[in-house]
Amino acid sequence: MPPLLTAGFRPFFLAAAAWAVLAMAAWLPFLGGDLTLPTRFDPVTWHIHEMLFGFVMAAVGGFLLTAIPNWTERAPIAGVQLAVLVALWLLGRIACLASAWLPEWLVALVDLAFPIALATVAARELVAAGNRRNYPLLVPLIALAAANLLVHLQAVQAGWRLGIATIIVLIAVIGGRVVPAFTRNWLKARGATELPPPPGIVDHVALAALTVAMVVWVCLPDWQPVGVLLLAASALHLLRLARWQGIAALAEPLLLILHLGYLWLVTGVGLLGLSLLTDEVPIAAALHALTAGAMGSMILAMMPRVTLGHTGRELRADLATSVMFAVVNVAAVLRVAAAWPSDMQMDLLEVATLAWVGAFVLFLADYGLMLLAPRP
Repeated sequence: MPPLLTAGFRPFFLAAAAWAVLAMAAWLPFLGGDLTLPTRFDPVTWHIHEMLFGFVMAAVGGFLLTAIPNWTERAPIAGVQLAVLVALWLLGRIACLASAWLPEWLVALVDLAFPIALATVAARELVAAGNRRNYPLLVPLIALAAANLLVHLQAVQAGWRLGIATIIVLIAVIGGRVVPAFTRNWLKARGATELPPPPGIVDHVALAALTVAMVVWVCLPDWQPVGVLLLAASALHLLRLARWQGIAALAEPLLLILHLGYLWLVTGVGLLGLSLLTDEVPIAAALHALTAGAMGSMILAMMPRVTLGHTGRELRADLATSVMFAVVNVAAVLRVAAAWPSDMQMDLLEVATLAWVGAFVLFLADYGLMLLAPRP
């Protein structure tokens, strides 16, 4: 068996990073009319769809297929089964890119095959192991498939709202497990006494508030009271984040980026609330704080950590890793700033795109061989 097919993180992290580069590099020329793509999606819809259901879904697949064996103590999905899942993801990207040449029903069927197959495999593994604690993680996979279907049914705005809301809640759930746990382990190894507390009432209330606020926003995106719910959820998650001792972890980039990624979630949810309450905050600023900021940072935070850990290497960020963490945050800041109309708007957008592409090119250059080669 080739090393690439021995664990889910290997092909899917490569796919996520490669698509983050290719789809983003193609988008600005596509938007400006300098590049013609054979897709029936308009440039903005294609961009949103491919970032959510191409890039993010590949990263989610790689993470879940690697985490589930740890949760269930079953053998990882590998070999032919893994190759089929990767092929389904790739066929979905090709079908959407060439959708102008294909029947609409066929494009939707091919594109939905991967999230449905991923949810089916995850459910099979969790049920076979009786791992009830993680059954709720099947809900986001089903919701993402539903969000993707809505886009294909021309309910584009409802689809991307459901997709963004689902991923943000998933980041809050998974982040609430890994960020304090990794920080606690790092601090304990250095003899620290002030450690992140175990999950408690603050975490449960914050997750409940975020879930309710995002669900209501998906259903009633223009209802001003939703803004108050979102601001309350943002405040609760800021309190949650403050309890995780992020300041103490400033010396380790692999930890710092996790805290920064979660801070982007807090910021994006807060901006989304403000965008409903005042015209001074464009919704595009909130959406890109959640996507380029929270999703981009958290995905780029987890991919090097998982790659290093599961290929038997020391969990330490080298210079290239530290640079990619900095650059992806620069991309997010500039993309959020570009949401406000100004004479520099297009310049900000172009530099943000270049920074985003650069961050994931660095990942491919620094970690590509690790993902392709056997474990040392």
